[in-house]
Order: sequence, then C-alpha cells, then structure tokens
Amino acid sequence: MSDVGPGTGLPAVLLCGGRGTRLGGDAEKPLVEVGGRPMVARVLDALAAARIARVVAVASPHAPDTRRALRGELAEEAGVPCAVLDGGGEGYVADLGVGLSAVDGPAVTVAADLPLLRGRDVDDAVDAAVPSTEGPSPGGAAPDDPVRSVTVCVPAAYKRELGASVDSSVDHAGTPVEPTGLNVVGDGPDRTVVRERDSLAVNVNRPSDLTLARRIVDDR
Repeated sequence: MSDVGPGTGLPAVLLCGGRGTRLGGDAEKPLVEVGGRPMVARVLDALAAARIARVVAVASPHAPDTRRALRGELAEEAGVPCAVLDGGGEGYVADLGVGLSAVDGPAVTVAADLPLLRGRDVDDAVDAAVPSTEGPSPGGAAPDDPVRSVTVCVPAAYKRELGASVDSSVDHAGTPVEPTGLNVVGDGPDRTVVRERDSLAVNVNRPSDLTLARRIVDDR
C-alpha cells in the first residue's frame, strides 16, 4: 500500500508507443504536431499543470525519434521532472508494466495521443482516486482507504457527436462509454468515472482525429 496522500503528487507513466503509420506523413505518432507542438509535448504540458510529482515516459523502440526528443529538448522544456525508459516494443500492456515497475506504487497512466488533455483532467482523476483527509473524497474514498484504481471514460455518443472515432466502447451503467487513455493505477477497488470533455474525447488514432484535434486547438 502506498503512503501517497492528499496534496501529494502522484507519479505519472506516459506511454509513447506508435509508429503513426495510420496518420500518414513521416513523423512518429507522439511527435505529430497539434497546434504547433508534438502531441507528447502537449500531454507533458498537462501533466506539468496537474498535481504530478514526476513523469516516467516509456518509449517504444519503434519510435526512436520520440525517445531522442524525450531525452533532449522535450525533457529540457518540460515543466515536470521526466525520466525516459525503453519499452520492449511488445505493445501497450508490456510498456505499461515497464513504467509501473519503475514508479513502484500508485500512479497516473496516460497515452501520448491525447493532445487536448488539460491539467484539470488529470487532477480530476487523482481526486477520484486519492482519499481525502477531510472526509470522503469526490470518489467516495475515506481518509484511511488506499488509492483507488480509476478508469476515465467518455460517452461514445459524445465522441461521435464531436466527430471523434470510437474504437472499443464498453457498457457502464447502461451507457456505452470508451476509455480515454487516462487512468490511475492504485491499490484499492476499481472505479470508472465518465466525463463529457473534448479534452478527453480525442485520442488521435486516425487522420480524422488529427484533423479534429487541430481544429479544436485552433478554435480555443
């Protein structure tokens, strides 16, 4: 069980796999630009704006340019300490295991293809996971409870209305929802939270998602 408590920043595991072949172009997926910045840099910006103590980025061997950038200019400009680990190239679950082994305790986990992510989205997930010293937290956790595991989802209908792709919806309380790629991995029971926010709804998996993300950023 972790000693993480209210006001204490959790570590974050940032998953940076993906060749980006479905998006077209020559850039690796995490380095594809939205609003003039690589997607992975925008996610780092959101983590820096949240209650995150440090970041462990796990970069796939299929994305060598991303690894170099994270060990160079992106690390230098990040507003939060960032270490980079080499993933084995065996997929998301294996890379997640590499990152969680490095932090050795509860952590926020997030994919690098969420370029609209904001600090408040991360803090919201942490609030749902970490017990409060002043009574039950927004997630219902009591002060002596362990950090919960939280899956942040978006209604599938909201994603479709927005114009984002829907790949793997699941049922939650009678409503189809899709995981966003933002989670908290903790010691306590699992909880799903559902949010209708464009900042969480656009995972860039297809060219249409990239176009949508760029348009939303331009309109902000």
